[in-house]
Amino acid sequence: MHTLILMRHAKSDYPPGVDDPQRPLSARGERDAEAAGRWMHMLYPRIDVVLVSPAVRAQQTWSRVEAHLDSGQVRREPMIYEDWGSGLSQLISTTLGPTVQLTLVVGHNPGIEDLARRWSWEDSSGDRARMMKKFPTCGIAVLTLESDWVGPGSLQTFTVPRG
Repeated sequence: MHTLILMRHAKSDYPPGVDDPQRPLSARGERDAEAAGRWMHMLYPRIDVVLVSPAVRAQQTWSRVEAHLDSGQVRREPMIYEDWGSGLSQLISTTLGPTVQLTLVVGHNPGIEDLARRWSWEDSSGDRARMMKKFPTCGIAVLTLESDWVGPGSLQTFTVPRG
């Protein structure tokens, strides 16, 4: 069994003249990312591998989450920023080995939401229905995969920490 945590970056700012990859977090995004770190610490204090988009808002989200966790290998993955859906599944299934138990991906929509939808089975809690309706900034989907880093899997929870 493997656990995959898919997190959309926290709320970003839109400063004039700043290109999309360079957009920072907003004040709300900073608070929400801190809240996400606290939430994650309660359930997943140790993460084996973290894959993060190189975009500033994703890096800043991870920085605030990381302060609350014990993390192993952290990799900046351009594919996460560039992906519009199918590339994330290939990145995950081809780069994570069988000894990795828990992986966090910090990225963007539509890629994060698309992967969470395609790789999650129906659940009885209603979390998947909420996730299907909206996957907002700082949204976190936790999936348990039965085979080596290939979906679909069971959606354990969907949450949107707010600070």
